[in-house]
Order: sequence, then structure tokens, then C-alpha cells
Amino acid sequence: MMNLFSMTKKELQDFLVAQGMKKFRADQIFHYIYKQSVFSWDDMVLLPQKDRDILKEVLPISMPEVVSRLDAPDGRTVKLLLRLEDGQTVETVLMMHDYGNSICVSSQVGCAVNCAFCASAKNGFVRNLSAGEMVTQLLAFRQHVTTDLHSIVIMGTGEPLLNYDNVIAFMKLIHEKDTFYLGYRNMTLSTSGIVPKMYQLAKEGMPITLAVSLHAPNDALRRRIMPITDKYPLDAVLTAAHHYFEETGRKVTFEYILIKNLTCTHACAKELARLFSGKNILINAIPINDNYDVGLYRPDDKSISEFVTYLQRHGVPVTLRREMGSKIQAACGQLRIKRENI
Repeated sequence: MMNLFSMTKKELQDFLVAQGMKKFRADQIFHYIYKQSVFSWDDMVLLPQKDRDILKEVLPISMPEVVSRLDAPDGRTVKLLLRLEDGQTVETVLMMHDYGNSICVSSQVGCAVNCAFCASAKNGFVRNLSAGEMVTQLLAFRQHVTTDLHSIVIMGTGEPLLNYDNVIAFMKLIHEKDTFYLGYRNMTLSTSGIVPKMYQLAKEGMPITLAVSLHAPNDALRRRIMPITDKYPLDAVLTAAHHYFEETGRKVTFEYILIKNLTCTHACAKELARLFSGKNILINAIPINDNYDVGLYRPDDKSISEFVTYLQRHGVPVTLRREMGSKIQAACGQLRIKRENI
């Protein structure tokens, strides 16, 4: 059955005409959904009753149920656990930055990449999310938390490039003027390094930010925490990232998780400096949230400061991500795992 939230306005227009309805009704429906957060055909009173009765049968509206909501003590991070139509659950996080609100979107239920520091894959990969199921993550925050949205990051549960077609459709859909009208430059996609899809993404003509989950400066260490390295070695990932920059002109961000006694060491900082000194990239250093599910822990503040300072002194563009959500289990997969293990 068709999913209303996966439809572009043109697709909805064609669907309505095929049902014997007026094409302009699509404008009204999109206004109800994306401007007024109305998710019931019965409440779309500008539509004729006969049209609403038909649509309830042929195009039912299914918004996810909010199973759990966690708010950070500082009020700047909100995490929702959503139950989808088939009973599966997925997490999404709103982060309130000084520049505006950003939503972290999940692209899959579970994950097959199985990074050691992430709880997303603990119960295995279940399925891809549709474009519409990703859209409803944004709509859920609009309905329950805030209508203000500055940007999105596809960094939640799942590997976006292993759900390529649906993720591309999602970004194109929320870029439309009649939906969220979100600029591509306000979208970031994070990948563990699915090399063929990185090359394909560079051809899309969508100037989004590409964030590559690097997390280690060499194959040996990266393989310990990211098994995907066996399939896509570090050199291949870095070459694909450079190609993305050459094709799009968009600086690539390399995400680097700081794990106590593992990736946050002087030896790792030296190797990163060798790889990236003077390069037109950005290292985003991320202290891990203490994650007891996977047994990895945050370094102390002194170690973090020394690591970042070393990179800066050696000409590596680096930022330290402000920690948000550590008090509400905002790391990918933690809330879902906790719920499923109750």
C-alpha cells in the first residue's frame, strides 16, 4: 500500500487524479501535514467528505507512536523512541544548538555494520526504513516538541548508504518547498565508508555534507572497532572521500570517536596528523558517551584536551563536539536496546 509520507507532491497529485479527485487537493493535504501537523483524514475538513472516505480506505495515515520520550536536564536534547506500523521501534534525537535545532535521523531498524562502540547492531539488522518513515521522525518532533528545524543529520541507527535509494528519496522530499524546504547544505549524511555508494553519492548533485566515520587512523585499529574495514580498507575510504570533495566542492568531515585507552592516545594523534595535516577536511572529535552495553568508556578531560591540542598544533582542522544527550542514553541504539530487554 502507498505511504503518504513517502510521496512527493507530484506523486500525490497523480494518485489523487487516479482516484477521481481534483489535483489541487494535494496542495491542501500537504499544507495540513507539513504546516499544521494534521495527521487524520477526518480533520482535513477542506477536503470533501467523499474524498476523505475514499482516502481513509486507499491511503491510510499512520504516524508512529511515541513509546518513550527522554529530555536532557539542560533542556537542549530530546530523544524519542517511536513505534512504527509493524511494531518495530526506532530512535531519533533533537539537539538544540545555538545556531538552531538539528534532528538526528535513523535510516534503518538495527544495523548490520556492527561497530564495537555502537549499540545499534546489538540485536542485529532488521530492515531498512522507507523515506516516509524517516520523514515521520521529523514530523514527530514537529508534533510533540517544536516546529523549528535548522538542519538534519542522518547519523542515527543504521548505515544510510546501505539504504541508499530510500535515503536519497528522503533528502529530496524534505528539500521540497511544500514539505520542510530544507536546504541540502543543512543536511549531513554519515557513513562508515561504503565506498561504491560514496562514489554514487558524489554524482547526485546534492551538496550535502558527507561525514565519514573514521574512528581510527589505521586499518589494524579500525578493524578492531569497525569490522566493515575488512571490506573497505582505510585507503579506499579516504580516496572515495577525496573524490567526493573534488566532485562537489564540499569539505568532508571525518568523525573520530574518542575512546579511553583505545583511540584517544598520543600514537593515534600522531598518525592522524600524518594523514591530515594541511588537508582541506575537518576532524570532528567525539568523546564517547559511557556505553555500558558495549563496555567502552569516555577518556578523562585531560586526555581529550591533549589529543585535540596535538592535532591543532600539527595543522589538522579539528573541532571537539559538544557532548549532548549523555544523560538520556542518546547514543545510537541505547534506548531501543533497553526497551527491548525489559
